Amino acid sequence: MRTALTIAGSDSGGGAGIQADLKTFAALGVYGTCAITAVTAQNTMGVTASTTLEADLVTAQIEAVAGDITIHATKIGMLATAAIVEAVVAAIEEVELPLVVADPVMLAKSGQRLLDEDGVQALRTELLPLVRLVTPNLPEAEALTGRRIQSLADARDAARRIQDLGARAVLVKGGHGSYAPNPDVIVDLLLDDDAFHEFRTPKIATKNTHGTGCTLASAIAAYLALDHTLPDAVARAQQYVAGAIAHALPIGHGHGPLNHFWMGTGSSNPESRIPTNPESGIPPNPESRIPPNPESQIPPNPESQIPPNPESQIPPNPKSRIPNPDGYTES
Repeated sequence: MRTALTIAGSDSGGGAGIQADLKTFAALGVYGTCAITAVTAQNTMGVTASTTLEADLVTAQIEAVAGDITIHATKIGMLATAAIVEAVVAAIEEVELPLVVADPVMLAKSGQRLLDEDGVQALRTELLPLVRLVTPNLPEAEALTGRRIQSLADARDAARRIQDLGARAVLVKGGHGSYAPNPDVIVDLLLDDDAFHEFRTPKIATKNTHGTGCTLASAIAAYLALDHTLPDAVARAQQYVAGAIAHALPIGHGHGPLNHFWMGTGSSNPESRIPTNPESGIPPNPESRIPPNPESQIPPNPESQIPPNPESQIPPNPKSRIPNPDGYTES
């Protein structure tokens, strides 16, 4: 079984952070583990309170997981403080966490700051040189470079500048803006070593986009854990997120969450549509199910039934309300 570790904050509303990461790992057939950095009181309308965990406790969680379970990829989200950034940097080096995908979470969708100024500096100078990929959105890329991004050319320049900070690869996400001449198309721009790759997908008119950044980064980490190349992992992750947005859940009064299990359960919204990206080469399949894990040793048997155990000592209960083939037993 392939595994992934997420190091991030907790979202009590369940739409972003650790919760979104673990849902994504499960939906894509990867076993998820976690280290929590902060606990937020949060819902679809915003963050109302938060507390940061001690850096030593974050380290202890990472060491506990890595000391017992083989990790195939790592996703990093909200780190909150410089102390936690430094603790995570030390853990990456000490336990050799593989294939690190860093989502440089700085602001909540509601605008609340999620990484302090010293933390931003530590991220730039200490964390980025250790990651396989960093995935800033446009505001985060502007914060990391100190430059406005208003065109695809600006995004390319920002990617190069962020790569110069030490990151091997940079994905500048385009969901927070638009580029001429196609403002209705999202362009996620990947710079991997010296090569640029553009991933395009139609914009979807919805307010239910809570947790998109967390979900994209964790989907990329999941596909890397499954041995996909980085460009292929990004392409697949973009289409997974597009489908999750198309099937987003109408929950709460603000920015609702994505439907992370849209591939396995189908749409909960009969009017939603999965966008097709003709350039991706990965057409969405509304009838698809969670992909099988080729390493699993448990053969599927659609006809299997749980056999009765003749040696069981548990007597039947005539007052039980558990249904039997003849209906409910009346008490």
